[in-house]
Amino acid sequence: MEFREIKVEKEHGYAIVTLNRPSEMNALTRVMRLELERCFQGLEDDESVRAVIITGGDYIFSAGLDLNEIEALPDGEIDDFFHSIIRYLQRIYQFKKPVIAAVGGIALGGGFNLALVCDIIIASESAIFGHPELKFGLNPLFDPLSRIVGISKAKEITMLGEPIGAIEALRIGLVNKVAQPDTLMPEARLMAGELAKRSVKAVEAVKRISDVVFRMEKSSALEYEFEISALLFSRSERKECMKAFMEELQRRKKRQT
Repeated sequence: MEFREIKVEKEHGYAIVTLNRPSEMNALTRVMRLELERCFQGLEDDESVRAVIITGGDYIFSAGLDLNEIEALPDGEIDDFFHSIIRYLQRIYQFKKPVIAAVGGIALGGGFNLALVCDIIIASESAIFGHPELKFGLNPLFDPLSRIVGISKAKEITMLGEPIGAIEALRIGLVNKVAQPDTLMPEARLMAGELAKRSVKAVEAVKRISDVVFRMEKSSALEYEFEISALLFSRSERKECMKAFMEELQRRKKRQT
């Protein structure tokens, strides 16, 4: 796939998608959003890719939507403009394979939203997250944030628009891990490599479960999870995975003796 504002590299079992407008702080244009939408559609169909890292590079993630593009937007194109945002975010949100956001610097507004629709966020110590939209009279995207940090904390973050550093983001559960700047991508690669070793169907099931069960009452959620477990258990891949696990366990025991 040929792209202008993103780069896509494939490594062993996973892909790295890099936002590629460094001179514009990776501001998200229509072109970039469309390219991300197309890219993730293609990667979902690619059986050699079992996980994806999305990053803006070592020193930035994304400053948000391109403000020049917003300022020049004719009134008659507003609906289409915001629907284009919904489409690309949903494409990543509904992606069947695990997506890791490797955030190396600022992730503001639309850039923050992009990180939030990923499954796992690894942040550099220099990362800064924030929703400054209210200061410009725009509405921050509340739902993905509230699912991660809770409603009360999400209200504080979106209403005040104050920046959040990496350590605070880790404390409130916004990010999964904090890395030193020079180890951000190695950490993301290591995690993507581990995810690529997992059963594709099992990982897909975890993503589906995580999206559904929180909306169900407890007994229905438990029943739903066991129904998914039974389906996975009936697959031949389960025997292969269990055999490999038991063999690795035996090797570890031999090394310890």
